[in-house]
Amino acid sequence: MAESISPVCNRFHQAVELIGGRWTGAIIQALLRGKTRYASLKAAVPDITDRMLSERLRFLESEGVVSRHVLPESPVRVEYDLTDKGRSLERALTEIGNWAHRWIPGEPEQIPDEKAVKTMGVRADAPPTQRGPRIRTR
Repeated sequence: MAESISPVCNRFHQAVELIGGRWTGAIIQALLRGKTRYASLKAAVPDITDRMLSERLRFLESEGVVSRHVLPESPVRVEYDLTDKGRSLERALTEIGNWAHRWIPGEPEQIPDEKAVKTMGVRADAPPTQRGPRIRTR
């Protein structure tokens, strides 16, 4: 006779669906480094299209994970940042990253070159935790 298992918690399922959408976790991970402009996010998330990045940012904003700040400059400047709700995902994403480094095969990650660093708006000499997302080279 087959053993019965209890159903998955609805809140857990919703949380996994929220961060498990394609590129969503990577966007949140990039935003954990602080306020970021659209172009820097696009550069930090491999293979994402403009349309998908825009859709994901709108979705994360509607879920209260990301906030969008329009700066009244000429030209208008838009920055994205995590809300407290979004920043509270850091520990969970760190654990997922630790799991991935242990169990997902792949090439070692490369530290961004100087041109990529300028594009992302971070200093090359900054400590690793302040450099921003690492860029994989193919």
